Amino acid sequence: MIETALVSCDDHLDLNMLPADVWTQRMASSWGERTPRPVEQENGSALWMADGQSWGFWSGRPLPFKGPKPIHTAYDRGGIEDLSELRAGHPHLRLADMDRDQVWAHVIFGPVTSIVTPDEAFMRACYAAYNDWLYEDFCTAAPDRLLGVAMLPPHPEAALAELERLAKGGKCRQANLQIAVCEPRLEDARWNRLWRLLEECGIVLSFHVTVFPGVTKAFDKYKGSPGATFLHAKMFIEQFLDPFVDLFAWGILEKHPGLKIVIAECGAGWVPWVVEELDYRHHRLWECADYWDDKGGIPHQMKPSELFKRQVYGTFQQSATTMALTDFWGPENLLWASDYPHPDSIWPNSVAKIAEHMGHMQADQVRGIVGGNAAKLYGLDLAKATVRAKLPIGGNRAAA
Repeated sequence: MIETALVSCDDHLDLNMLPADVWTQRMASSWGERTPRPVEQENGSALWMADGQSWGFWSGRPLPFKGPKPIHTAYDRGGIEDLSELRAGHPHLRLADMDRDQVWAHVIFGPVTSIVTPDEAFMRACYAAYNDWLYEDFCTAAPDRLLGVAMLPPHPEAALAELERLAKGGKCRQANLQIAVCEPRLEDARWNRLWRLLEECGIVLSFHVTVFPGVTKAFDKYKGSPGATFLHAKMFIEQFLDPFVDLFAWGILEKHPGLKIVIAECGAGWVPWVVEELDYRHHRLWECADYWDDKGGIPHQMKPSELFKRQVYGTFQQSATTMALTDFWGPENLLWASDYPHPDSIWPNSVAKIAEHMGHMQADQVRGIVGGNAAKLYGLDLAKATVRAKLPIGGNRAAA
């Protein structure tokens, strides 16, 4: 048995759980009715409406349908039926849920559905207002425990401007790019200033799986079919694979050694094979070095696996596969998460799931994965943690 502070490195604050005034209290009056706000519908439910478009459900009003659900969230598994309290978006209720799960800190990602608007000025204002609310109102309730992840717009110039603004505030530890909708692709030189600023200010960059219109349309054809449940397995890899390979192919990590990347909710088990394949391609490239001698040479000096262990981190919830690959990931690159309160979440059973998948491992390794690695990455002092989990670790049981 060990006692240690748990830091969950992938948790959520979605649109449906945000307070109604996140944007109306912070955006200039000049935006008027365009400003995002919940609007009650004829059936009594409410939708987030912004600039004449629906962004999705708001849980501050009861949903009109009852009966069995096609998908359960953590709240369903935890016996919470009334979502109108907006628990994830109410700091004191969220902290109570964290205490119930014996988790000291949450790294909190914002809405995984995109801020949808063709108006760049409006888009920038929406991102800035959310980030200001996150750091000025929400996280201030418990700044050592509620670790907000800023949202960056998905275009280089807008992302750079928002990161510059955030860096001046000094409260941001990590910023997220909704990588599946980012344009242009990462090899474009327009991103270079963002990479440099991230290095200079020490803010960690994350990629997180997101939900956007193209994904939902792809699922529409299969709605009502049990088989659609399995399609989520490919959505995670599809969104991450291109930008992940781009980090190595175009020298982004090698040119920016101070850049730290977290690939969150990525399905960590597929990553080792991809890195192994990149190492092989690196070998094949240098095998033909004489071909490149008069063509500018080969800029890729370091092996992808070396760059990976120096600069890339990954989160996971429960994965026996990932636990079998800890030697590949290295002692500090894996970050445990509960994914509260999403459908894939293990809340409120985090301690039981950690014991199930890590009970056979060495205590020091487990301490690192469930909190120590996050403390080093984000500069946390876990000695201050007043919530500590008791984990049955160190037995001879095989991983489940």
